[in-house]
Amino acid sequence: MSLKKTYSADGKKCTVVFNVNANAAAGAEKIYLVGDFNSWDETSIPMKKGPDGSFSVKKQLDTNKEYQFRYLLDGKAWINDWKADKYVRSEFANDDNSVVDTSVPKASKASKKPAPKSASKTADKKPAAKKASGSTSKKTAKK
Repeated sequence: MSLKKTYSADGKKCTVVFNVNANAAAGAEKIYLVGDFNSWDETSIPMKKGPDGSFSVKKQLDTNKEYQFRYLLDGKAWINDWKADKYVRSEFANDDNSVVDTSVPKASKASKKPAPKSASKTADKKPAAKKASGSTSKKTAKK
């Protein structure tokens, strides 16, 4: 099981790939993603079955929120995601719900800052010179 997250450039949306591996699917024919994002509708988000018996689905969510969810196997068994961001006690069942946290990582915001112009010009010139001399010596060495 896993949750793979990617964030939009503006930081307002998070696309999450929910995945149930074949072992966790336990031979299920159908698995549905059910949670806060679909008002706990048990059939509105079917997951696609892969050739290896795993299931996955992409869901776009608003960022900087937490969503509770679970997987429903063949309309009978509820399971959690073993790699959820955290777990919280369910209000309606004597069980926990998985939670996906769509908070935008701080590193993503920092990496969007452009480098100062003077630093980028210097950095561009030096590697190019090294690459040119390095590629010449490699050709000579091969001959």
